Amino acid sequence: MVASPVPPRVESSGPPPATGWVPTGALGRAVLLTGLLLIAGVLLGRVDLVVLAAPFALGTAYALRRRPTALPQVWISGDDGHLVEGGELTATVTVGNPDQLDYDVAVVRSRISPWLRVERATIAGATAASGARSAAVPSVAERPFVTAVPTAAAVDLELTGTALRWGRHPVGPAGARVAVAQGLLVSRAVIAEPSRLRVYPKTEPFDAVEAMPRAAGLVGAHHSRRPGEGGELAGVRVFAPGDRLRRIDWRVSLRARQLHVAATLSDRDAEVVVLLDVLAEAGRSGGVSGAASVLDTTVRAAAAIAEHYLHRGDRVSMLEYGPAARRLRPATGRRQYLTVLEWLLEVRAESSPHEPYDQVFGPQVLSADALVVVLTPLLDERSAQMLARLARSGRFVVAVDTLPADLAPPKDRGWAEVAYRLWRLDRDTMIGQLREHGVPVVRWAGAGSLDEVLRDVARLATAPRVGR
Repeated sequence: MVASPVPPRVESSGPPPATGWVPTGALGRAVLLTGLLLIAGVLLGRVDLVVLAAPFALGTAYALRRRPTALPQVWISGDDGHLVEGGELTATVTVGNPDQLDYDVAVVRSRISPWLRVERATIAGATAASGARSAAVPSVAERPFVTAVPTAAAVDLELTGTALRWGRHPVGPAGARVAVAQGLLVSRAVIAEPSRLRVYPKTEPFDAVEAMPRAAGLVGAHHSRRPGEGGELAGVRVFAPGDRLRRIDWRVSLRARQLHVAATLSDRDAEVVVLLDVLAEAGRSGGVSGAASVLDTTVRAAAAIAEHYLHRGDRVSMLEYGPAARRLRPATGRRQYLTVLEWLLEVRAESSPHEPYDQVFGPQVLSADALVVVLTPLLDERSAQMLARLARSGRFVVAVDTLPADLAPPKDRGWAEVAYRLWRLDRDTMIGQLREHGVPVVRWAGAGSLDEVLRDVARLATAPRVGR
């Protein structure tokens, strides 16, 4: 990359510039050699030794004729675009020279998150590349890079690669040390604070049936049980004041010799609550192209479900079942989808011995007409109890099992494998009990995961209720 002018506002840290420069070993050797030659020439009365010391003295004095007054400046910038896991990332570490002297040598080095695989780093025309690496291998960006920086200019270290996993991943801290006066003075290390890149979860193609348990909004795409101006035929009835003339069914009116109109059901929007169980984590994350942990499946499924229903015009809200009990208010539209993605970046698995804040599931938060989609690995008994409470309260609940199907048993010897099999049997029994209580449990499998379950829930919602 070519040098560019220094921006007016940069970030640096440390003591005042006057104390940030120290002599190098080269300066010490030059002064020592000059002094020894002069002392030997005077003591021995040899002019040739004095003449031999002159170039060292003159060269050192010429190099130090101008002293640096400002430390280098380092800052980090990242791509502000919509970066999705698996996409190409771009970040830049910039070294600026605000001094009136050219930097002979600038050594730049930066740390980077293991979930950001940097495959190419370019600085001042020099390029370094690495092959395919796993997330645990240090990135090529952590190698030192050397360049020269002209006065009143800046040089960029461009990092390009692939984002392997969702989340907020740091680029940095980055540091730089420079040498001036032909290598006789070197600056202290100037460190720039890390910049965090937002990597959004990759949403799998998800689709679901139009059936909703209860559509309660004013307008929308779902058929409700309430009469109104919709597209779903509900029957034919006698004309009443206020009916539109275009609704008159002339065939039935001629046969009955009385005006009849076609009655329709209104199309309304629905509220979808995505509840994330963050009490436990299991499995090991391998990034976008590797194995998925419980948290990976939970976040990606939540993003896919929210995207689907927000695209249809429904209201979507998010809740956490955990110690923090975070909540995102229901809303619609593109802005809500972007807010959901930002909200999901902060999801963390936190175990707690205490019961999660139970008031977040009160009537003021969970509407009686909302469809509650619970993403849970069912690793904690409290999660099953929470699902049972929601079902007993009369809400429409669908549980999505996020536990990896290929979860490996412990490799310890002894009774570990037997204990794992018993735990599996106990978990299957718990899932069976939830289904007996009216909570459908389905494993997340991408597109069409909830089709059959939503049909059953909508059918139960529209079925006549038997009085007790």
